[in-house]
Amino acid sequence: MIPTLAWTPDGVRFIDQTKLPLEESYVLASTYEQVADVIVTMVVRGAPAIGVSAAYGVALGVRGTTAKTAEEFAPEFERICARLAGTRPTAVNLFWAIDRMKGLFANLLDSGATLDQIKDRILAEAHAMYAEDIAACKAMGAFGGALLPQAGGVLTHCNAGALATCGYGTALGVIRSAVEQGKQIQVFADETRPFLQGARLTAWELMADHIPTTVICDNMAASIMRAGRIQAVVVGADRIAANGDVANKIGTYNVAILAHEHGIPFYVAAPWSTIDLATATGEGIPIEERPHVEVTHHGGKQLTPNGVGICNPAFDVTPAKYVTAIITERGVLRAPYDEALKAIEKTAK
Repeated sequence: MIPTLAWTPDGVRFIDQTKLPLEESYVLASTYEQVADVIVTMVVRGAPAIGVSAAYGVALGVRGTTAKTAEEFAPEFERICARLAGTRPTAVNLFWAIDRMKGLFANLLDSGATLDQIKDRILAEAHAMYAEDIAACKAMGAFGGALLPQAGGVLTHCNAGALATCGYGTALGVIRSAVEQGKQIQVFADETRPFLQGARLTAWELMADHIPTTVICDNMAASIMRAGRIQAVVVGADRIAANGDVANKIGTYNVAILAHEHGIPFYVAAPWSTIDLATATGEGIPIEERPHVEVTHHGGKQLTPNGVGICNPAFDVTPAKYVTAIITERGVLRAPYDEALKAIEKTAK
């Protein structure tokens, strides 16, 4: 399993995704501030991985306090959570993880737990979230793998694999599961400009697993679809609204429209922590604007004229009408998504 992130006695160890695929190196974050920096700079990325990283960041913040009592530590705890919550706005898993830690802390405080007990319980909760993420990806893979063709091409956009999670992956977990089921899958990975997560990360992951993979430029998808080389599309998500609208890496909306036009099923794989029932539609999802240098430069070299205007939204929203099915660890959901999401939420309770 690819070691996206791991807890160690010295802090959280992250594979540096900004250096892949040419260099496999690691970054150690020993404080919650360093975890926040790792998230902002995209050393770690992918909604599920960001959520668990934040949980471990909270654990580091609790471990590093100089407070003597739980009550004395409470204001500091809020500052730790606020710092981590301010790293990236779109992926709801980040806020889900922090809210889960806040709820646990409040319960422990009310129960009279000591600061040492709180430190142990917060770290145990982060470990539990790590394990839950891997289990959820495996479950999604089993549900989603059955939807892919027995043989054919599958297009994916960005990286929703082990590198975006704690292991196995969401969209790539579906592909991995299909391959494990004996299906003959040929993956087409969009390069995913401007950060090239598909060309750098998805291709690296799948090649390590010996899954046939072809990288294509983002503007080649329509042509490849028209040639009949793609039988399904599967992507991840950073937030799914209550009506089934999906926020994912910029360019996903393009792919969804193209798949619809060519009669190709468009699947979204995401854990339940990515579902945001408090946001009615995609219109309410905040879209992160990334630094302009990601567009103007590549590999340290400038690509654009000085002074030209730059727009760099990191995500877009795909309307629910273009989504064939949403694959979660709780099962496969189909339209109408508002009803399907409410039904599964109700059953889970």
